Amino acid sequence: MNSIVELLSFTNNNIFSISKKELNNISSKIGHKISRDYQNKKLVLIGLLKGSNPFLADLARNIDLPLEITYIQVSSYEKNISSQSLIYKLDIDIDIQDRDVIIVEDIIDTGLTLKGVIDLLEKRKPNSINIAVLLDKIDAHDKVVNIKYVGKIIPNVFVVGYGLDYRQYFRNLPYITSVEVSKLKELDTFIDTL
Repeated sequence: MNSIVELLSFTNNNIFSISKKELNNISSKIGHKISRDYQNKKLVLIGLLKGSNPFLADLARNIDLPLEITYIQVSSYEKNISSQSLIYKLDIDIDIQDRDVIIVEDIIDTGLTLKGVIDLLEKRKPNSINIAVLLDKIDAHDKVVNIKYVGKIIPNVFVVGYGLDYRQYFRNLPYITSVEVSKLKELDTFIDTL
């Protein structure tokens, strides 16, 4: 069996990385802000699967308020190719009418997926919808999305780890690192042997 060490040979920490300690600090900082901002509100966190899961779990542990958690799964990618249409795979299982919603996302690239989810959720008449995102590729935005809580603004590089994936791999890394785009074909070949 191939090890994670072999997969990591395709990453490049010299271009961009975020340590486990920094990720913990981001979750703590945003969690404390949400605790302050949502006093006496009916809070629902909605995680965008699959990538938001580690961030959502750490964030929720840092929010000192009663809250509910649910998930939605939407994709603007089919076989790693970006498209303009959204594919809805899983819907939330909580009634959000008159509730205060925070959508929790791992990374915002173009904003297309997030804009589609906001449009869908607004039809369900929540009291408010805000966004908490771990990473924001602000230079890649095609859609205007107002983000209330941003963990870190990053350059337009390809990153994996802490929920972020390439072909479903790397999500289990406890940190975030960049992958050299020039190595993706080689990485594909390696993954196909697993």
